[in-house]
Amino acid sequence: MHSIIRNTLAALVLFAAGACAQNAAPTGKAEAERICAQCHEYARSVAPRQNRAGWQAIMDKMIAFGAKGTQKEFDAVVEYLSTAYPAEEVPKINVNEARAIELESGLSLPRSQAAAIIQYRDKNGSFHSVDDLKKVPGIDAAKIESKKDRLLFK
Repeated sequence: MHSIIRNTLAALVLFAAGACAQNAAPTGKAEAERICAQCHEYARSVAPRQNRAGWQAIMDKMIAFGAKGTQKEFDAVVEYLSTAYPAEEVPKINVNEARAIELESGLSLPRSQAAAIIQYRDKNGSFHSVDDLKKVPGIDAAKIESKKDRLLFK
C-alpha cells in the first residue's frame, strides 16, 4: 500500500514539475529584459513588432552600440522577441484604387513615383500585374519587384 502511495506521489511530483516548466517564462525573456535595459526601458524595446529578420537587425545594431552579452544570449533574445513580439501582418495595397499617399507609404516610393502611377492608371486604365506596373515611366522596377507580395490588382 505504501509503495502505491509513494509511486503515485512521485508521479504527481513529476507531472507538477512538467506543468511548471511549461508555464515558466519563455527562454530568452530574462536575457531580453537584462540586455535591453542596458540602454532603455524594456517596454520601449519591444514596442516595434518585427519579424525574425527585423529583430536580428535591431539586435545587430544594439551590439554595434555596445550591448553586453554573449552570442548565445543575443541569439536567445532574437528567438524570444520574434516569437513573443512578432510583426503584424501588413495590409496589401490595391494599386487600382490606392491614393498616392498609400502608394508612397505602403511601397516606400517617392512622391513623384506614386504620382506617376496614378497618372498612368488614369490615362491607361487598371493594372493587371506587376509587369503592367513596371511599365510606368520613371518607376523603380526593382523596388516594385521587392514589394510585389504587398500588391493587389482588383
